[in-house]
Amino acid sequence: MKGTEIEDSIMTVTQKEKAIIETPFERRGLVIIWYVILLAIAGLFSRVFYLDIIRGQYYSEISRENRVRSIVINAPRGNIIDKFGNVLAKNVPSIDVVVIPSDLPPGFDERKKIARTLSEILNADEGNIEMAIEFQDRKSLNPVLIQENISPDQALILSEKAKGLPGINLYKTAIRSYENGMIFSSVVGYDGKITREEMADKENYLMTDYIGKTGIEKSYEDDLRGIHGAIQVEIDSLGNVKKNIGIINPQAGSDLILNIDEELQKKLYDNLLSVLETSGTKTAAAVAIDPRTGGVLAMVSLPSYDNNLFARGISNDDYKNIISDKDLPLLNRVVSGEYPPGSTMKMAVAAAALSEGIIRPDTTVSCGGGISVGSWHFGDWKTHGGGIDVRKAIAESCDVFFYSVGGGYGNIPALGMDKMKKYQDLFGFGSPTGIDLSGESRGLIPSEEWKLNKIKERWYIGDSYHSSIGQGFITVTPLQVANYVASIANGGTLYSPKIVNRIKKSDGEIFVSPEIVRRNFISKDIMDVIREGMRQTVTSGTAQTLADLTVAAAGKTGTAQFGGEDKTHAWFASFAPYDDPEIAMVVLVEGGGEGHSSAVPVTKEVYKWYFERNKQ
Repeated sequence: MKGTEIEDSIMTVTQKEKAIIETPFERRGLVIIWYVILLAIAGLFSRVFYLDIIRGQYYSEISRENRVRSIVINAPRGNIIDKFGNVLAKNVPSIDVVVIPSDLPPGFDERKKIARTLSEILNADEGNIEMAIEFQDRKSLNPVLIQENISPDQALILSEKAKGLPGINLYKTAIRSYENGMIFSSVVGYDGKITREEMADKENYLMTDYIGKTGIEKSYEDDLRGIHGAIQVEIDSLGNVKKNIGIINPQAGSDLILNIDEELQKKLYDNLLSVLETSGTKTAAAVAIDPRTGGVLAMVSLPSYDNNLFARGISNDDYKNIISDKDLPLLNRVVSGEYPPGSTMKMAVAAAALSEGIIRPDTTVSCGGGISVGSWHFGDWKTHGGGIDVRKAIAESCDVFFYSVGGGYGNIPALGMDKMKKYQDLFGFGSPTGIDLSGESRGLIPSEEWKLNKIKERWYIGDSYHSSIGQGFITVTPLQVANYVASIANGGTLYSPKIVNRIKKSDGEIFVSPEIVRRNFISKDIMDVIREGMRQTVTSGTAQTLADLTVAAAGKTGTAQFGGEDKTHAWFASFAPYDDPEIAMVVLVEGGGEGHSSAVPVTKEVYKWYFERNKQ
C-alpha cells in the first residue's frame, strides 16, 4: 500500500474513533440538562405545594390582614361624679392627627413633603413631625400621634388634602373636660396621652390612648378606662375603605362616685383663697373628713392649677409657668406636704400621758410663762397661771403643761420620746394613711435611736420638750392631722381615708367599704377627756370665735415655727357637731401666723355655711 493510502486510512480510523468517543459525552450533557430541568420543575411544584397546601392558611391570613383593616373605636372614659351627682370630669369630642407607618410612601422625599404640609396646616414644628414619621416601624399598623385636639378648621383642611397625604389619618377621640378645674385639680388630677415609658408597663394600650397622670384619674385608671372596640373594613391598595365587614362595640369605663361634696369643696376653696389674699402668703391646705366613715368630703391645696390645660394638650409656655412657680402648684399639700404640727399634736401627747399614768385628768400645773432647765429656757406663748389641768391645757394651748408631761418637770415624771412616739404612731402619724391617691408622704415621728443614727447626737430633754408641743424634728401631713382628729371625734376609730365612695360599672355598683386601721386604741374615758378639752377650746380657749355657731364645735389651734426667721404656720383642727360629729376638718395656712388669726376664721365661715345648708 502506498504511503498516501496508508495516511488516508489512518486519518479515517482516527475520525471514526473520535466520533465514537465524542458522541457519549454529548448525549450525557443533554441528559444532565434534562435532569436539571426536571429538578427545577419538581422544585417549583414542591414550592407551590408548600405555599398553597402546607402554608396556604398562613399566607391567606396575611393577605387578608393586608386587605382588612381594624379601625379602633375609643371606649369612653368613665365620668367622675361628686356625692350628690354633680359631674366633675367628663368627656368631650376631639380629633387627633395620626400616622399609620405601614401606609406611608416608601420615598424619603415624599415623606418629607408630607411633613412639610402637615407643619403648615397644624402650625407645628416640621422637624418634630418628621421625627414622628421617620422613627417608626415601617410595617406597623398601629397609629402614632402627630398632634392631638386639632381645630375643626384644621380637620377640614386635612380631609380635603387626604389623597395627597398617604398614611395620615384623622382619629376621632375624646378629651377630658374638668368642671371648676382650679378648685378640684388636687383631688381629680388629670389625664393625658400615654408616653412610651408608660406603655412599657401597660398592656393593650395604643400610643393614641389617654392615661391618668395624677389624682383620682391615676389611682383608678383601671376602672375609668374602658375596652376599645373596632370597625373592620376592607381596603384597596391605596388604603381607601371599600366595604365595612363588621364591628366590635367598645365597653365604656366605669363611673366613679366620690365622697367629695362639690359645694363644700368650693366653699372651702373660696374662703381659704380669701384668707391668703389678706395674709400675705400664697400657700395653704385644707381637708374635711367624715369621721363616721373616713370618707374625704373636701380637699384643697393652694396655689392650684387648671387641670384642663393638661387635658387639652398643654402649651410649652403654660407648662413652663407652672413648673417654674416657686410655690409649687402641682404639689398636693394635703397628702404630700410635710410640716411641724405645733400644738395640734397636744391631744396625742395628752392621750399618752393619761394612758401611761403620768397624769390624771385632775392633775394640775402652774404656768409662769415658761420653764428653765439649767441655762436653757423654754417659753410659753403666754402666762396661763395656776390650776392648769389637761382639759384647760388643751383649750388654752399651755406649753408649760405639755413640757412637763413630755420631758418631766417638778413632780411630774417624764413621758419620754419613745412613749410619745408609741401613741403618735397609734394615731397614724409617721405612716401613710392609705388614702386612694398617689404621692402620700409619711411624715416623721422621731425616736431617740433615730436622732443618734441620723444626727449623730444623743437625745436631750430639750428634744422631748420640743416634741411635746409638736416642734423639733416632728413633721406631719395635713391629711394625717385631719384623720387623727376624726378618730378623736368618733371616739377611737382610725380609718384609712377614701375619696371614692363607689364604682359604677355596667352591671352594677361596687362600694368602697370604709377601711378601719385600728379601733379602741385609746380608752373611751381618756378620749372623752380629750374631747372635752377640745370643746373648751371653743367655749373658753383659743377659738372662742366659733362659740356662736348654730352647732357645738370642738377644736385645737396650732402655731408651728419653721425656718430661721420666726415664721409660723397657722393650724386649726376641729370637728362638729360635738355630740354627734359628721365632719372633721383641718386648715393650714403656711406662714399664716397664729392659728386663731387665719385658720380659725376659714373654719368658722365653712361650718356656718355647711350646717345652715343642711337645715334647708
